[in-house]
Amino acid sequence: MKKRLLSVLTTALLCSSVYAATLPPLKSDSEPDRTDWTQLESKYGPMPKVDAKLKIGGVSKTLTNEYWRSLGEGYQNVAKKYGFTVAYQAAANEDDQLGQLSIAETLIAQGFNGLLVSPQTDINLEPALESASSKGIPVVNVNDAVVPSAQYYVGNVQKDNGARVAKWFIQHHPQGGKVAVIEGQPGVYAAGQRTAGFKETLQANGKFNIVASVPANWSREQAFNAASTILQQHPDLIGFYANNDTMALGVVEAVSAQNKSKQTAVFGTDGISDAYASIKRGELTGTVDSFPVLTGEVATEVILRLIAGQKLSRVVTTPQALITKDNAEAFSTKDNDKLRQLLAQQ
Repeated sequence: MKKRLLSVLTTALLCSSVYAATLPPLKSDSEPDRTDWTQLESKYGPMPKVDAKLKIGGVSKTLTNEYWRSLGEGYQNVAKKYGFTVAYQAAANEDDQLGQLSIAETLIAQGFNGLLVSPQTDINLEPALESASSKGIPVVNVNDAVVPSAQYYVGNVQKDNGARVAKWFIQHHPQGGKVAVIEGQPGVYAAGQRTAGFKETLQANGKFNIVASVPANWSREQAFNAASTILQQHPDLIGFYANNDTMALGVVEAVSAQNKSKQTAVFGTDGISDAYASIKRGELTGTVDSFPVLTGEVATEVILRLIAGQKLSRVVTTPQALITKDNAEAFSTKDNDKLRQLLAQQ
């Protein structure tokens, strides 16, 4: 298995150099060719007519994480609205890179008209993107890991996730203090950017000491273990930032187990329902919600425009908001139109 994975990743790198020959490597946070999600209609006009015979494939990292299930819900919302087909599939877990690649390649072979992909790493789906490109099938990279050769990307500004949390610490702890980061999967663009946004913002402030920054691979158990060790080494720690909510909830358990809940703030990223519930109970301090249902809807609207022949910006940015006990109720609304209005006003 390891030899096969190494072979596929080597092939992916070779594919990347060919497929990306006409495009600079995509850095979604800083790509200048970008459009905000609120400007799609004003910039490109109303949605084109949608053929009900269209088949769109969604390739997710995993369905064990609520974020990715919610993203798929967004895809299905648009499919129901216009009457076309969406097939949303995912790998068995967040480490099944070959399984995810197989799903993408199968959808291409089955003649799907477009793909919405959320890669497990920045390179594991490169062969599928090259294959889709050769067949004229549009592909949109949706959030999280960023394929350097991707022609289109829909998602939030990853660096801003960490920066928003850092600004909370600066505001609520003007004297500074010790903090730690629980990182996602090493080598994944989103994880690196979220961590960088947090660290750079605090370092610019000059009053905070980042005493640890360790990967927990999106795992609640690994995050619990890492946080437990960090708290033992630094009992005066004032806060954690975790690259996703699953890990943040593991950190909350570690903080509670060491009776540090009043002293040590914990923030996550994604805005899953368990995070909202924990915030409302006064456990998790906050999360940066990136609104996966809305992101899925925007990504589907983007690929429908591409299939219709529209030329769009390489990056379409989606919203995010720092959620704490102060605003958790307002952002918990199930009214999609109300949520869109609330986010458009930010």
